[in-house]
Parts: sequence; C-alpha cells; structure tokens
Amino acid sequence: MWELTKSFRFEAAHSLKGTTFGAASEEIHGHSFRAEVSVRGTPDPETGMVLDLGLLERSMDEVRKTLDHKFLNKIEALGTPTLENLSRYIWERVQHAGKITRVTVHRDSCNESCTYFGPQR
Repeated sequence: MWELTKSFRFEAAHSLKGTTFGAASEEIHGHSFRAEVSVRGTPDPETGMVLDLGLLERSMDEVRKTLDHKFLNKIEALGTPTLENLSRYIWERVQHAGKITRVTVHRDSCNESCTYFGPQR
C-alpha cells in the first residue's frame, strides 16, 4: 500500500466570532495556509502509479482558485471559516480525483493544522 501526498498554498482572510482570542479574532485578519491532499492505493502495473498526480493537481488548482486571496467568510459552502471546515471543503472538491484518504490544512505561522479523513460511515 502506498500513500501519495500533494500540497498547495493559499493566502486568505477571515474573521471568527466567539473564540478565546476575543476581539483580535473577530477582526478581519489573514493567514498563509498550506493544504495537503493524500491518496492511497497500489500502483497500477501498467503505469506504475497509484494516481496520475496531474489529475489530482487539476482538482487542487480548481479549489485553490476558490480560496486564494479571498475573504473566506463569503464562501457560503465553507460555513464558518475554521480549519475544520476548510479541510472538509477541500475534500469535497477533490474527492473525485482518486481514493482520497485525508486532507490536512496547515496554518504554519500559528503552529496549527487539522486533518479530515472523510465522512464517517
């Protein structure tokens, strides 16, 4: 079993109400994010690949465009712009590219990340 991971970066702003950070979190502020999408499987005997990473890159580029340099609070399908919702949002938009096993969103400047493993079954 192999797991491949591809990542992309995006810059975005948001505001969050009701956190322990108080007013600082409620003001519009921005972060640099790094998202990782992982697929798992066995390489195809003919291609030697678990997944053509170009297919995954196309899906990831599409979702990156919806997030990069955006005010995340305005993205209705995202909901409250938390790490949790960002990782789910990305999963939902790349899941068709292959057997996605996890999506992790990092906010490295804050030493934070969140991993989504897909819907519970």
